[in-house]
Amino acid sequence: MNNLISTFIGALISFMILVNGILSDSIGNYSSSVIIHLVGLVSVLIVLAACRSKISIQKGIPLYMYSAGALGVFTVLFSNLSFTQLGVSLTLALGLLGQSISSIVIDHFGLLGMDTVKFKSKKYIGLLLISLGIFVMAAY
Repeated sequence: MNNLISTFIGALISFMILVNGILSDSIGNYSSSVIIHLVGLVSVLIVLAACRSKISIQKGIPLYMYSAGALGVFTVLFSNLSFTQLGVSLTLALGLLGQSISSIVIDHFGLLGMDTVKFKSKKYIGLLLISLGIFVMAAY
């Protein structure tokens, strides 16, 4: 089930980049970022109400853990900036390369309390194939 959900997330991200990019081209990067996040806030409030869940802020959680919202804002802003020049596929492909590299670093060093998953040299093959695919997409 999680594999299916993860695949669905990938499809949603493609459409998100497309819709966000078009909105950004229409009204500007900063205005679109505000609107995108306000719509996201309203959406999650509706989900919370439908699930009868409450927002809870727990003590003892390091303050930097709440930075995910800022990371989301910069992710949307930077993908909107890239979308105009690169299109959806190359923006997403380069983003996935960045995610792959940063995920490997996070796993290898066990950053932010994650379990350590050491990098094996076999993974270089995957990174090479991803990089070659992006090169072909960018060149042609």
